[in-house]
Amino acid sequence: MLALLIRLGLRFEDRIEERRFVDQYVRGSLGWTQIAMLLGAATYAGYTLWDWVLYPEVVPTTLAIRGGTALFILLPLTALLSRRWMKPWAETIFLVYCVIPGCILPSIYLVLPSGFTFAAPGMMMIILFVSTMLPLRIGSLAIFCLLSWVALIVAETFAPTLPMGLRFINHSLVGNAYALSLYAVAAREYRARKQFRTSEALQREKERSEKSLRDLRATQEHLVQAEKLASLGQLVAGVAHEVSTPLGLALTTSTTMQTDLQAMADALNGASVRRSDLTRGIDRLRLGLDLTFDNLHRASEMVHSFRQVAVNQADEDRRTFELRDWLSELMSKLGPLLSHHALAVDVACPPGIRLNSYPGALAQVISNLALNTAGHAYPDKQGGRFAIAVSQPEPNSVRLLCTDDGIGIPDELQAHIFDPFVTTSRERGNAGLGLHIAFNLVASSLNGRLRLESKTGPGTRIAIEIPVEA
Repeated sequence: MLALLIRLGLRFEDRIEERRFVDQYVRGSLGWTQIAMLLGAATYAGYTLWDWVLYPEVVPTTLAIRGGTALFILLPLTALLSRRWMKPWAETIFLVYCVIPGCILPSIYLVLPSGFTFAAPGMMMIILFVSTMLPLRIGSLAIFCLLSWVALIVAETFAPTLPMGLRFINHSLVGNAYALSLYAVAAREYRARKQFRTSEALQREKERSEKSLRDLRATQEHLVQAEKLASLGQLVAGVAHEVSTPLGLALTTSTTMQTDLQAMADALNGASVRRSDLTRGIDRLRLGLDLTFDNLHRASEMVHSFRQVAVNQADEDRRTFELRDWLSELMSKLGPLLSHHALAVDVACPPGIRLNSYPGALAQVISNLALNTAGHAYPDKQGGRFAIAVSQPEPNSVRLLCTDDGIGIPDELQAHIFDPFVTTSRERGNAGLGLHIAFNLVASSLNGRLRLESKTGPGTRIAIEIPVEA
């Protein structure tokens, strides 16, 4: 029987899935079901009014049967559903609620003068209520049909007289009602199970999609941080290269000064010291100190610039700043790294443009574009030009046009240049994330747009459009 129900789609093979469906289908709307049960109890007892209209003399008996059933069985069963510990037994309560009045009803026809003349309509009313108002599954409804039909047959055996053919008519009508109710409940349950399966699949897909989205965002954040660190790593390499020269000169000069100072000490310990030798030694020490101071000051300025640009790129705070001065400061701090690539920078920005935005994100974007130009537009490192032209087409927006006259972007890559992992120099260790991260920073943090405006041929034009108020 269980295998047949599974084949018909009226049972799930997975017990856990079946339990979840029963919880949702049978116990999903107990409040509304209790209202239906109250209406059913009132209707069952209210049929006494029909008895009073037709046969007033039997009303006390029928009222005792109908009213007693409603008062002592139907209403208490309805009240039981309000108890939390009885909710797992909800389907059993529904079945008892249906079977008892269905089996008691035929006994009423034994006391009515009309006998079983109106038995079929009365039974059909109960069948209609059970099959439409209560969330019974096909198995529970089949039990109700069987028991109530047997009760009708038993009651008929006690009838003193039964008109010819009435039994056949009653059972034909009741049997048809049972068949229709079984089909209706089975169809309803089948559709509910399909809907349950669909909703479960959608829920699983939603959870998988949300997990994938969380993983993607986590990966994206990791890549952004990795790109920031890579950018700072390149900056460290450039600054280290630039700082090594003045530090090397300062070290060489200090070593020479140490030798000169030792020579002067040896001369002073001798028998006689000529004034010219002492003057020449002091002049050499003064020159050495000047050279050492100049080179150490130059190295200190480079380290300070590196520290400032590192802080700017890590800064996520929003603040107001003047764009022209900020760009000049940023380019001067990026100078050591860009000069390592022999890349000249031109900035054309009118004064007076003030932004209330995120300078850290904007610094990261411009740094990525500059480094991308240095590594891709001029791969031979023979020198080139990176220009930033700022304009304000509207009072509430700013446009930064970044251009170069390098080798350009191949036509087949122009539509995908901002996609992740798109690069033309993977063999040199580039991951293809610089422009993708710049695009995301402009779109998310700066609330603007990043567009490629290049045509076929040499040179690249990338426009950054951001609002004055991020």
